[in-house]
Amino acid sequence: MASLLDSITKILVLSLLITSSILSASTVTVGSHVRFTVPDLSDSEWQTQVLEPDVPVLVEFWEPRCGPCATIHPIVDQLAKDFAGKFKFYKINTDESPNTTNRYGISSVPTVIVFKDGEKKDSITGAVSRETLEKTIERFLVE
Repeated sequence: MASLLDSITKILVLSLLITSSILSASTVTVGSHVRFTVPDLSDSEWQTQVLEPDVPVLVEFWEPRCGPCATIHPIVDQLAKDFAGKFKFYKINTDESPNTTNRYGISSVPTVIVFKDGEKKDSITGAVSRETLEKTIERFLVE
């Protein structure tokens, strides 16, 4: 019985973490652990949050049923924490924001796009490593 309760507890905690990454929170507390999460955007926020900022912006396009998206979420969250103030980070659910998804021709998720000065500068598709994303971010910090 104890192992069943342990399993249920683990599933509930995992569900909370997945749900929290879907919500637009900036931090999530689970027990004594505080985890930074990147906020989701909607089509209506795109212009002001992605195209107008003075700093580069990384946007992760994702969808809830995507396993590779779940793999890359914590990487993007950590990079947002590491590059806070130098880069902005957002996630956009392709199911909930079809206009932006179609506008940028997103046909596969996860897709990460870097914007600078209101223009799309780079795009990466698939669950890539932290190092790949970090090198991409660093390229736009020196330009």
